[in-house]
Amino acid sequence: MSDIARMSFPPDPSGPRGATRAKVDRTRRPWWTRLGPSLLLTAGLAGCQGRQAVLNPMGEDAASLATLFWVMLGGAVVLWLLVTGLFIYVTRFRTTEMSRRWAEALIIGGGVIFPTTVLAGLLSYSLPLMATQRTEGDGVVVHVTGEQWWWRVTYETPEGARVVSANEIRLPVGARTTFRLTANQVIHSFWIPALGGKTDMIPGRENWMSLKPTEAGLFRGQCTEFCGASHALMAFEVEAMAPEDFEAWLDREARDAAPPASAAAERGAALFAAEGCGACHTVRGTDAIGRVGPDLTHVGSRHSIGAGILPNDVEAIADWIERTEHLKPEVDMPQYDHLPREALLDLGRYLKGLE
Repeated sequence: MSDIARMSFPPDPSGPRGATRAKVDRTRRPWWTRLGPSLLLTAGLAGCQGRQAVLNPMGEDAASLATLFWVMLGGAVVLWLLVTGLFIYVTRFRTTEMSRRWAEALIIGGGVIFPTTVLAGLLSYSLPLMATQRTEGDGVVVHVTGEQWWWRVTYETPEGARVVSANEIRLPVGARTTFRLTANQVIHSFWIPALGGKTDMIPGRENWMSLKPTEAGLFRGQCTEFCGASHALMAFEVEAMAPEDFEAWLDREARDAAPPASAAAERGAALFAAEGCGACHTVRGTDAIGRVGPDLTHVGSRHSIGAGILPNDVEAIADWIERTEHLKPEVDMPQYDHLPREALLDLGRYLKGLE
C-alpha cells in the first residue's frame, strides 16, 4: 500500500495497535472529567448539614429562605426543561422547514410569554418574604458593631438596661429579636445562615433586622463582606436557648466579674494589671475599664475565643496571647511573646475563671 493510502486510512481501532491507542486516549482525559461529578456532589451535600448550613434551617426566617430556594430551583428547572425541550424538538424531531407562523409562536410563546410568566410568579412569591426580617421584636434588642476583626455585642432590655459582651450572641427560642447593626472603620456583613439572611454593617449608619430561632442549639455566624486581612477569621458563636435559660444567662452576664479562685488565677490577674491589659479591655468589678478591645468580664463562659477561631480553654487562651498577630494577621492587639509560658498559662487560668 502506498504512503498516501496509509495516511488516508488509519489503522483499524479494533486491531491491537488501535486498541492500545484507544486505551491511551481514555487515560489522557482531563482530571476534572473524572472527579467533577464527585466534587459537585460533595459540595452540594456539604451545604445541607451542619451548624452553618443554609439548607438546615433552625429559625423561622431561615426556613422561609430555604423554601424560597427550593421554589426558585423548581422554577429554574421548569425553564431549563422548556428551553432544552424546544431545542431537542427543533433539532431532532422537527427538522423540516417551519412555517413563519409556527416559528413565531415558538419564539414568542416559549421564549417570551412562558419565561416571563414563571419569573413574575417567582418574584411575586419572593418579595413578601423580605418583610419578615423587617419585623421588630418585642424583647431584647441586640446591638452589634463590626470591629477589626471581632464583634462588639450589647444587649438592651425593654427596661433600658444594657449588658455588654463580645464575639458571641445568645437568643431566646421562640422570640423575635431585633438586631441593630453598625461598623467601625470598614464595611462588614452580619450573617447567621441557620437562622436567617444577612445584613450589611456600614460605618456611620445603623441597619437593622430581626431573627426568630425555632430550635435550641449552637450555630455559627460569619462576616460575609471582605473587610481586610483577617476577614475569614471573623466568626462568632450563636446559641439559641430556652427563654428561661436566656433570662438566667442575661442576669449572670450583667454581674461583675468573679474574683480569682486559685493562686495561679491570682498571679494571672496581677499580670493582667501589670501588663496594662486593662487599658484596652474591660473586666467589670476591677480597675480594667478599657473599651478598645472586647469586654472580658465573662470571657470564660464563652464558647470560643479570638472571634470564633479557637476553643475556650487555658491552653488556647495562652496561645492567643502569645501568638495573636500570627493567629489573626493585622489585628490591633499586640502579642505577648516575651512572657514565659507559665506566666501565659496563669493569664489563661485567670481569664478562663471569668465566667
